[in-house]
Amino acid sequence: MFKKILIANRGEIACRVIKTARRMGIATVAVYSDADARAPFVRMADEAVHIGPAQAAESYLVADKIIAACKQSGAEAVHPGYGFLSERASFVEALAKENIAFIGPPAKAIAAMGDKIESKKIAQEAGVNTVPGSGGAIADTAEALEWANKIGYPVMMKASAGGGGKGMRLAWNDQDVRDGFEATQREGLNSFGDDRVFIEKFIEDPRHIEIQILGDQHGNVIYLNERECSIQRRHQKVVEEAPSPFVTPKMRKAMGEQCVALSKAVGYHSAGTVELIVSGADATGESFYFLEMNTRLQVEHPVTEAITGVDLVEQMIRVAAGEKLAMTQDDVKIDGWAIENRVYAEDPYRGFLPSTGRLVRYQPPVEPWADDGAENGRRGMDGIRVDDGVFEGGEVSMFYDPMIAKLVTWGETRDEAADLQVAALDAFRIEGLGHNVDFLSAIMQHPRFRSGELTTGFIAEEYPEGFTGAATPERTIGVLAAVAGLVSTADADRSRRIEGQLNGPLLPPGDWTVRIDGADHAVVLEEDGVYVDGEQVTLAFEYTPGDRFIAVELFDNGAEEDDAAIESYGIQIEPTRSGYHMTTRGAKHELRVLPTRIAPLAEHMIEKIPPDLSKLLICPMPGLLVKLHVEEGEEVQPGQPLATVEAMKMENILRAEKEAVVGKINAAEGDSLAVDAVILELE
Repeated sequence: MFKKILIANRGEIACRVIKTARRMGIATVAVYSDADARAPFVRMADEAVHIGPAQAAESYLVADKIIAACKQSGAEAVHPGYGFLSERASFVEALAKENIAFIGPPAKAIAAMGDKIESKKIAQEAGVNTVPGSGGAIADTAEALEWANKIGYPVMMKASAGGGGKGMRLAWNDQDVRDGFEATQREGLNSFGDDRVFIEKFIEDPRHIEIQILGDQHGNVIYLNERECSIQRRHQKVVEEAPSPFVTPKMRKAMGEQCVALSKAVGYHSAGTVELIVSGADATGESFYFLEMNTRLQVEHPVTEAITGVDLVEQMIRVAAGEKLAMTQDDVKIDGWAIENRVYAEDPYRGFLPSTGRLVRYQPPVEPWADDGAENGRRGMDGIRVDDGVFEGGEVSMFYDPMIAKLVTWGETRDEAADLQVAALDAFRIEGLGHNVDFLSAIMQHPRFRSGELTTGFIAEEYPEGFTGAATPERTIGVLAAVAGLVSTADADRSRRIEGQLNGPLLPPGDWTVRIDGADHAVVLEEDGVYVDGEQVTLAFEYTPGDRFIAVELFDNGAEEDDAAIESYGIQIEPTRSGYHMTTRGAKHELRVLPTRIAPLAEHMIEKIPPDLSKLLICPMPGLLVKLHVEEGEEVQPGQPLATVEAMKMENILRAEKEAVVGKINAAEGDSLAVDAVILELE
């Protein structure tokens, strides 16, 4: 077994590998850029080596710097995590020349599966179902149009070396191909150094299901069941779960055996994932097709660990050290259900724009996961596991992936795991930048998600106009109003105790008018309880003025002392000038709370009218201005592209909202733009 390994990665996955290595008694070495000098993974490792500037292309993606760090520290092996150099065959070969082990698959398998065109041919030869497509790289837009019409719309244009949702464009017609083919080439070249693009049939009502593979260097390969990853946005996974609510035992066996055959065909060992696209319209489950193979550890690997009990990182290390798998296919079981949500620094209320900046407040619902080796320890604390690599006061940088944390829950059933997600997301405190916690909670509560009727179009279909918050039941509104009344009374009671007030201390009000989402609710505190619009609401919670989180239990009226609560809420609360900002169950609420005798006077206050910004093209996120599509004096139509801004390695096209003439242009291609920077003015 290795005595010391180097983790050629950063953030959450670096922390994850370090924890397991530490449990195995293996010393660890971290490498870090300027941006990560104070990051948790750097402090966690036994040693740390600085490898360059914040830009990944000058630090984490430079193989020579990683090899130099291995020599400097004496590391015998490298774990690449995911992303960066994890699927670069040349890196594995360079390590081998220096007698440094790679904790991952052989270079030959990486090369074969990393090329989407070549991998599809190998899959066909191995007897794996494949999607109809061009079969090879396409030279230009004209050829792309020929293939698209031959295959039949809709089609997907994909960068051959793409991954992680980058370098992919969906086309429903010829115009989409004309607009998107060159952009796909650019993303492939910028992100992966390869501008080859191919086209394949887009499966409608598709489900994205993947099979976890594990093999050793002695020819043994097994599959560790499947993961459902259908809930995606812009081809980027948002929610993953294991097992899939769609997959039957017969499907699981057929998929698993085909994926094992593919793995053996390329001499695969270590952990890997074969991604499949499945027709949700085919109840037989036979319409599944090979999509690609990820020759690395997946972001969503914890859900597989939770239901199988297998530590995938440990197995990767053991396989790289030459050990045989200590399990067979018959040993792989399914115990319970696990769901993972990716908590991202993006603002769903503003079209999911990336949100970089400082984490002013970061408090996960439980302590970050620690690999202590306990039985069922991979399920976290009481079924809640947080994998992260950030800290309160730290920064989410524009240079890397916007992930803040992974929230994993485990339950005996799918509904139990989803309920735990809702409770844990309510308790997740993140301040200082935009985040998608409310959006994730909304998905977990969505009737369609609960039914298991998922496709990769879930988000686009269920939130066609964007996200404005989860639907809030009337009962929840009543709870919020009651909490607001009780909290306001407690805050007023504290204020009245301040010494030296004129005329002595005042009694705190007990009658309130609470406005929530434009509707007023009468809240009255009586000796026997609190009433909202004349109806009693029986709650139990603790609150001290200044608290920012309240755990609230709702009971049936007349409940006895030992009766269980009918619902529980985690409410984040922030005082405002005229009330409170409350967040719970995936929705934000602005509450205006006034004493009932004063509330009517509020109607006479002048309302502030927001300024008209429709004549400005404003940069919605920090990023790089890649292309200006218009010139000064040019007439533009609604929907016409005006500028393309690259942020978090993704290109975002900014379009005209109305008919206008381009006036002054304030930025040039290649400029780095701040959020809210004015790119151009319209007349």
